[in-house]
Amino acid sequence: MAHDQHETTLKTERLILRSQQETDAVVFRRLWTERDPRVPAHRRLDAQGRPTVADIARDIRRGSGQKRRDLLTVVLRATGEVIGYCGLVFDGAGDSSEPELAFELLRKVHNHGYATEAGAAVIAWARDRGYPRLTASVWDWNLASRRALEKLGFTETGTATAVSTHGRSLLTVRTSAGRGVSATAGHA
Repeated sequence: MAHDQHETTLKTERLILRSQQETDAVVFRRLWTERDPRVPAHRRLDAQGRPTVADIARDIRRGSGQKRRDLLTVVLRATGEVIGYCGLVFDGAGDSSEPELAFELLRKVHNHGYATEAGAAVIAWARDRGYPRLTASVWDWNLASRRALEKLGFTETGTATAVSTHGRSLLTVRTSAGRGVSATAGHA
């Protein structure tokens, strides 16, 4: 399905999810610095401190490289502050007909329900685009993300998409008939 991410804006009660802008790179770089040390090395800063803000801004400008991603920037409606990203990844654990829900928010906004709220908006957006089934992978030790996915109607399948010294990456699945919070996002 063709999609122009540059036209996407989703609104929830407390959030705006919009297309990524190069200026978001500062916050996205901060996400890299905040990652748990159990996250695999390819998702953490390297010895040279890469990716830099400039590297991330370049990736945003190029459309995140060769891999198809429909990741949206998550912004607090009340303040306009960028707090992370949420969206769909088409190169994850599933196949291209079953995109993967992905989200990552700054630590300072954890435990406020923003991941669940943003995820519900993306689920509704995905369903409207013809994707009734979504996957998500989550590290077994990431209890907060596992709880958010459960609230969103994802079910753990018992399949590990990766097993390493970092833990087990668990595959979860959600169908449009899945239980969970109501995905009532307004589309602008």
